[in-house]
Amino acid sequence: MRPFFESIFNFDKDTSNMALIALAGAKELGDKVDYYLVNWYNQEAKAQGKKFHRDTFLIKNVCPRFTTGDGKGLVMETIRGKDLYILCDVGNYSITYNMFGFENNMSPDDHYCDLKRVIAACGGKAKSITVVMPSLYGGRQHRRNARESLDCAQMLQELRDMGVSEIITFDAHDPRVQNAVPLMGFDNFLPTYQILKAMLRSYTDLDMTRERFMIVSPDEGAMSRNIYYASVLGTDLGMFYKRRDYANVVNGRNPIVAHEYIGNDVRNKDIFVADDIIATGDSMLKLCNELKERGCGKIFLSATYALFTEGLKKFDDAYDQGLFTAVVSTNLTYAPKELLERKWFIQADMSKFLAYIISACDQNKSLSELLDPHDKIHELIAKFNANKPEQIALDIEE
Repeated sequence: MRPFFESIFNFDKDTSNMALIALAGAKELGDKVDYYLVNWYNQEAKAQGKKFHRDTFLIKNVCPRFTTGDGKGLVMETIRGKDLYILCDVGNYSITYNMFGFENNMSPDDHYCDLKRVIAACGGKAKSITVVMPSLYGGRQHRRNARESLDCAQMLQELRDMGVSEIITFDAHDPRVQNAVPLMGFDNFLPTYQILKAMLRSYTDLDMTRERFMIVSPDEGAMSRNIYYASVLGTDLGMFYKRRDYANVVNGRNPIVAHEYIGNDVRNKDIFVADDIIATGDSMLKLCNELKERGCGKIFLSATYALFTEGLKKFDDAYDQGLFTAVVSTNLTYAPKELLERKWFIQADMSKFLAYIISACDQNKSLSELLDPHDKIHELIAKFNANKPEQIALDIEE
């Protein structure tokens, strides 16, 4: 099926200069994005009676390491005159390298350095370079409160100085960080539609009316994304705010003393909670306790990046206790096999959406429909409500 663009490529001649580089941490996502782009390209060529054919848009690359840990970037195909899109997952800790005989897991710093190595290896030959970095490197350190670094802002300026023309990211912790590079392209997309669709496909018995369904923000920082959910779904909105101990710092942050709730009664309502990141998960589980004590029904936890930095056991225990129903996240960053196998975990595949974005950018098409999917969400809910009595699985084109 063709995407919503009238023509996916220009076939007056084979002028598609698009090329993809998927760094080590983003190989799986890169393969999925390439699958869609290749299919669209070849289908469009056939529809227009052209003989052009592509097997892949991916460019072979590698970042080998010396035994001392030093690395270098190698691009093994020509990129001269190409519109280059580089996919980078700085959160993929499963990638390893050897250093002095020890196997080391790559950190966000390592992934970011490999990104710069590959850009440097291109030697200025690409026509344009767009970095697709779903989870922004250093994105959680978005403002200065004391004598401390501003890693994300510094990263953006470094990439700009290396010739990067645009950044594509998803659910930036604070999108105002783009102020560090006001003349460079910066597009911040949200997985709202894909997350809702994944949830509704798995739970076809939900009643999403205002009387039975409610959005709750886990803190004041997540209000904007939860306001969007509440507005587009036409439901009530509640909020927790975190009362912190500002006299102490534990693991780089002020510990939370209590979660205070503001909003309408949640009794007998199913709850949807949206945030950008689940790290340790402590705040989310405390929120679940608070909501259950207030008599709510099902609780759906949503995060663009479900990291579970302290493991899955506490979530397994909480699920067994009935504290939440499901966690819905995306494949925009690495998820270990054991997480994907959890019965309480739902993953929304973002590869087709990302392929749309890259295709639109390559053709200089408007991104408005992709940036704000409220019409598609209304269509999704309408079809869900129509099929609800039969509990038919949703099959709406992304």
